[in-house]
Amino acid sequence: MNNWHTRTVEECLRLLDSSINGLAQDEAARRLEQYGPNSLKPPPGQSPWLRFLAQFHNVLIYILLAAGLITALLGHWVDSGVIFGVVLINALIGFLQEGKAERAMDAIRKMLSPSAIVLRDSHIRETPAQQLVPGDLVQLHAGDRVPADLRLLRVRDLRLDEAALTGESLPVDKQIACTAQTAPVAERFNMAYSGTLVTYGQGLGLVVATGEQTEVGHISELLGAVHTLTTPLLTQIAHFGRMLTLAILALATLTFLFGVLIHGEPLDQMFLAGVALAVAAIPEGLPAIITITLAIGVQAMARRNVIIRRLPAVETLGSVTVICSDKTGTLTHNEMTVTRAVTADCDIDVSGAGYAPQGELLHQGRPVALEACPGLAELLRAGLLCNDAELQHDGDGQWRAHGDTMDAALLCLARKAGLDDNFERSEWPRDDNIPFDSAHRFMVTLHHDHAGHGFMYIKGAPERLFAMCDRERHQGEERTLHLDYWHSKQRQLGEQGQRVLAAAFRCVDDHRRSVTFEDLEQGLTLLGLYGFTDPPREDALHAVAACHEAGIAVKMITGDHATTARAIAARLGINHGRAALSGEQLEAMDDTALQQAVMAIDVFARASPEHKLRLVQALQVRGQVTAMTGDGVNDAPALKRADVGVAMGRKGTEAAKEAAEMVITDDHFASIVAGVEEGRTVYDNIRKSILFILPTNGAEALVVVAAVLLGYMLPITPAQILWVNMITAVTLALSLAFEPAERNLMQRPPRRPDEPLLSKRLLERVALVSALMVITTFGLFIWVRQQGASLELARTVAVNTLVVGEAFYLFNTRYLSASSVNLKAFTGSRYALIATATVLLFQLLFTYSAPMQTLFHTRALEAFHWLLIAGAGLAVFLLVEVEKAWLRRGARRER
Repeated sequence: MNNWHTRTVEECLRLLDSSINGLAQDEAARRLEQYGPNSLKPPPGQSPWLRFLAQFHNVLIYILLAAGLITALLGHWVDSGVIFGVVLINALIGFLQEGKAERAMDAIRKMLSPSAIVLRDSHIRETPAQQLVPGDLVQLHAGDRVPADLRLLRVRDLRLDEAALTGESLPVDKQIACTAQTAPVAERFNMAYSGTLVTYGQGLGLVVATGEQTEVGHISELLGAVHTLTTPLLTQIAHFGRMLTLAILALATLTFLFGVLIHGEPLDQMFLAGVALAVAAIPEGLPAIITITLAIGVQAMARRNVIIRRLPAVETLGSVTVICSDKTGTLTHNEMTVTRAVTADCDIDVSGAGYAPQGELLHQGRPVALEACPGLAELLRAGLLCNDAELQHDGDGQWRAHGDTMDAALLCLARKAGLDDNFERSEWPRDDNIPFDSAHRFMVTLHHDHAGHGFMYIKGAPERLFAMCDRERHQGEERTLHLDYWHSKQRQLGEQGQRVLAAAFRCVDDHRRSVTFEDLEQGLTLLGLYGFTDPPREDALHAVAACHEAGIAVKMITGDHATTARAIAARLGINHGRAALSGEQLEAMDDTALQQAVMAIDVFARASPEHKLRLVQALQVRGQVTAMTGDGVNDAPALKRADVGVAMGRKGTEAAKEAAEMVITDDHFASIVAGVEEGRTVYDNIRKSILFILPTNGAEALVVVAAVLLGYMLPITPAQILWVNMITAVTLALSLAFEPAERNLMQRPPRRPDEPLLSKRLLERVALVSALMVITTFGLFIWVRQQGASLELARTVAVNTLVVGEAFYLFNTRYLSASSVNLKAFTGSRYALIATATVLLFQLLFTYSAPMQTLFHTRALEAFHWLLIAGAGLAVFLLVEVEKAWLRRGARRER
């Protein structure tokens, strides 16, 4: 790619064999054949059929299919239909969520301008943007979207909004002079890039790149080349499923061989025992429970302004260790605000943020009236009258700026001080003006009062106005300019990351109605300085603090200058005074050096799309679970690569939204914290569900194993096992998906990405509960049989013992480590109470209903049996609480 920004206008025209009159129409047609249309090619995508089939490529889904097949072979068509239905729903959800990259690319394509004003054969014509070719000359006007990458040939007050491409919050003044070869995209002031917006002025540009050769096309290539990572939960579930599959197959095989070889049992009977063991051990409800838990998390997040585009992102967000955030529009308002106003006798702080005229003027922390500082009123009036912007209050309660963002901020400042736009403009009507231009770097307006007295207001770059002024306004009078004072104030504002404008005035002859540059050569009186900033969101300050408390690092990646970035970061509590890393410094680092730097530095300035992507990759190499928030096209590749991509809903580009797993509808960084909390809650609830389901399946499987080892007939039949699995999964286990967040959830550090779903201590609890349920279930079965009860009655007691034990254990599981021996544990969740009541009702039907007795071979129980069953369940509950207390005491000793 040619470095067009380093070449002169004449060189660019010569290299592209073009002229100031544009291309000939036939030459443009020839080049269209050579270069192709000015559009982005869609990448080859996977067919919908293959994408749908790919959803079944998961070990747990294989287990679920196996459970459905076994259930069908056993003749339980309703149960198998439910299982196959769960598999199909999971596949459909995954299928609908696939294809993010394709949709992101489509969104980028839509950014290209549909038409362009082009100069061909010395005639101006409107041409579809897709037909532009290198060498074409394109005219730009305010409101246009740049249709291709252009080397600017002529500009007139041209300003472009490049925020979506570079992250720069202010429109950029364009020029035609060459720039340095090492200049980043944000500082190539003689270039206009495809997809950016013209906010002011006019220009003429030479097309130097079209389609995929443009900067936005390069981002599209990056997006297509980035591979989406799997989530920690999916990785752990896949590993868990593989291990569980191997364990089930091994245990079923060993049980089969033991029964046949040791006890000499018939092959068909041992085969049925093996089937019973597999049915018992397979947690067929687990994938559905996980999916439902994630879906409930999605609904909870939607209520907190977070839209989830991919279910596992809920869980992943809960394990995030680093949030990489774009500054503009995410941590800040993306609305310029005057925060300081400096005169020769006053230094005023201004409260309030954004364009809403709500705030106060403060001197040393106290509100100040305009009368107390005479020069302040003149400074504010200059900003109001030397101004072409408008502020509009929309019906949705938002204030919108029309025109230059800094002009809009000056209008807002005047309104905060009580000045009325219409009154001021009618009292001092404008006669003439010289618009702002990047060459002379100031704006001038000429006014008169109703007595005919004329005066000029001048607003522009401080260093430019300092050279034009020899006087300053002080206490309502004029005195000699004190340049040291003003340079000191300018430097102070700059060190705080503020952009600075100066304002001046000059009286002119009465009844003068025009202004020229000659009028400005000398004799101006300096009124003061304005300090502008794109202020941090108030809620972002609290959100960053909450992230730090939760052990999550926040890194700010921006296209702004390092000084501005560091100042904003300091106000947000990011970086803690450390240096910022610039894009140029980052470019010079190899991957190893960057991986070291990225852990120590939290602010990255002048970052390009490639830099953002490298930063996310470097963090992931260091084992960090990374979330990337952003709203611009430049964020899309990193959003896709990140473990969780988070796009802004209001001001975010479609490309960013399509590449992200999550969209924040209110554009508030604080919603990320809500997402983290919900994500951690979801993960806790998934762990609780697994912690609940595994002992159930473990106990059922061990009951079968124990029966084979001891030479007993099975205490529970395969059909009864399916009943227990189905009734407990859709009631008791499901209720855990609705559990609220535990106390101190956001004071925990993020869990390690390699941390297992269940810790060693929780696995020990699974083993303990499985053993307790086997002992109580098998023990009561044997005892009832020894009392002379029928096999059907003993099995009915065994099934109810297992289910009631699970019902008691549900209340143990509501808290992973905290005690459940309190009233809140039993009454704090209406879902747990409803689930328990429902399962007990079904068990009564299972026990006493004639059709159920026929289907499952059950018998009616007496009150004495129910007392034994309840006692067994209570024993399970109390022994688990003893184990939890022992673990808590051990954790306190470790601390």
